[in-house]
Amino acid sequence: MRQLIYSALLSVDGLIDAADGDSAWATPDPELHRHFNELDRTMGAHLYGRRMYELMAAYWPTADEQPGAPDYEAEYARIWKALPKVVFSKTLDRVEWNARLVASDAAEEVARLKQLPGGPLGVGGAELATSLARAGLIDEYRFYVMPVIVGSGRPMFGPLGEHIDLEPLEVRRFGSGAVLLRYRASAAGG
Repeated sequence: MRQLIYSALLSVDGLIDAADGDSAWATPDPELHRHFNELDRTMGAHLYGRRMYELMAAYWPTADEQPGAPDYEAEYARIWKALPKVVFSKTLDRVEWNARLVASDAAEEVARLKQLPGGPLGVGGAELATSLARAGLIDEYRFYVMPVIVGSGRPMFGPLGEHIDLEPLEVRRFGSGAVLLRYRASAAGG
């Protein structure tokens, strides 16, 4: 069975977006960016909610064509374009860049995708991750805690209804001060 992995860059106070819209604090440095490149090279597909898809599609399709683009960004753009994407949205009517649109129940479709052969599935977007965590479908959580307290903004999860027990897998510190906290969902559940 394919693994479903939720990765998120977050502040020390557990936020993924600042209320003031400033996202500079969440920009990975070259070392962390290269780490993400290596991880995405192993993925079988990305699963996005509408907002995350729109954010990614606004930049990555042409990032490798920008004059002076850092090599790690150009590399990620090529990885991102080649990687299959599944976008869950009831409001979009089309998607591009090796993506397909699913307007039906996300949990049902993801459960089906996990049964298919292929590499791990990566989840992007807080709302989608919340619904998949609530359904017990996420196998691994990778939280990249950035060395900043944002103060107010959007949390990495919406209401889950119950706690989810996790087993620690890895703690890794990057040169920038970011820390990876990697967990597996406990078989015991919440």
